[in-house]
Amino acid sequence: MVPVITVDGPSGSGKGTVCKSLSKLLNWNLLDSGLIYRVLAFELINKKINFDEKDSALFVAKNLNVEFKTYESRETASVLLNNRDITDALRSEEVALSASNIAGIAEIRSALFDKQRDFAEPPGLIADGRDMGTVVFSDAPLKIFLTASVEIRAKRRQKQLMSLGQSGNLADLVNAITARDELDTNRSVSPLLPAFDAVTIDSSNLSIDQVRELILDLAKQRELIS
Repeated sequence: MVPVITVDGPSGSGKGTVCKSLSKLLNWNLLDSGLIYRVLAFELINKKINFDEKDSALFVAKNLNVEFKTYESRETASVLLNNRDITDALRSEEVALSASNIAGIAEIRSALFDKQRDFAEPPGLIADGRDMGTVVFSDAPLKIFLTASVEIRAKRRQKQLMSLGQSGNLADLVNAITARDELDTNRSVSPLLPAFDAVTIDSSNLSIDQVRELILDLAKQRELIS
């Protein structure tokens, strides 16, 4: 059995940065499942395919060539689609909203399920997402649900946008994150919620290093690492 640590939670909770840090420290594989949905959204937008055109969308989903790379110069993992870095293009609100809509379609989630499971290779996997612990890796020995207040997450998103040279109104970001949380938690397929055996960590007042150390301590307690 390949050891898997799942880290689920809403956007802006710090999942991406924490998971990249854990992946590099442990030399484990990394899966950012949310970015897979963003990659699909990006492709559908570029190909002018509406997400409810299920046959066409499923064809694109089944043929995605996605890879995650970690670099010291990037806070989170880089995303390669057909060997082309599209990381920055995935940060737009249009892509984010489309990804949330796509994620609620059962057929598409099923098409991407096996693709995500394939990332579980030795020596281990850090799986970042919204249903990693509840659905994709429900048998994972360590499941984390990472959260933070909406206001903190909006400020983090604003800082991220500014680092990319984009503007972001804080009130608008609060509204957008609240709307996305509502969509994610109330969808009928794989809603955003903690697995029954997940450990919840609120990162509102914690640094990335502090969150990482909490997860490492839990991994040691469960003998996943020495």
